[in-house]
Amino acid sequence: MKETTVQTDELISRLSQGLTPVRRVMPPLLGALSWLSLAAVLIGVVVLISGLRHDLEQRLMLMHEQVNMVAGLATGTAAAIAAFHLALPDRSERWALLPLPFAAFWVSGLGWGCLTDFVDQGFPALSTSFGCLSFIIAFGVPMTLGMLWMTRHAARIRPGPVAALAGLAAAAIASCGLTLVHHLDAAAMVLIWHGGSVLLVMLLSRRWGPRALRAMGE
Repeated sequence: MKETTVQTDELISRLSQGLTPVRRVMPPLLGALSWLSLAAVLIGVVVLISGLRHDLEQRLMLMHEQVNMVAGLATGTAAAIAAFHLALPDRSERWALLPLPFAAFWVSGLGWGCLTDFVDQGFPALSTSFGCLSFIIAFGVPMTLGMLWMTRHAARIRPGPVAALAGLAAAAIASCGLTLVHHLDAAAMVLIWHGGSVLLVMLLSRRWGPRALRAMGE
């Protein structure tokens, strides 16, 4: 019996040689909070450089502006939480549904603003706003890559859904940040340019994010 015990101990010792300790994955809520904190710092730097828009106080007195801001933040927060949960193998795929109610509420709020503008002012004259597009892409893409780096352990689990949710979270937060420094006169413009930019970042993340995740996870 003693000889068998010694041999077993030696076998365990040999098998364990050269092994590196496994780092524990950050809990999803803590990971989402960390990422949101970094995003808030980035948006704060932009506000310090650009300054708040001149009519921000007056606009935030309007109920639909408040609702749209809260809905956008809720969409980004829920998408971030869902992404960090889906990055773990033991979590249900239904976490991907978490941001959908908030996103639907956000889009419906923008649509209601379009309808209100149409009743009050008639069909608005639409113009281009590539500044909105470039802002959301310029800040949405780096924030997406930051979340992908934090969830790189999902490279072999659910890279597509995690990447898409990361893009949605980043673009929604960037859209809210843009609202602080830039104003579009018509709600239809907000829906087209903010909503279109968020959708574009999300699609780019869904298309190229899995490759980025796999590269980071190697």
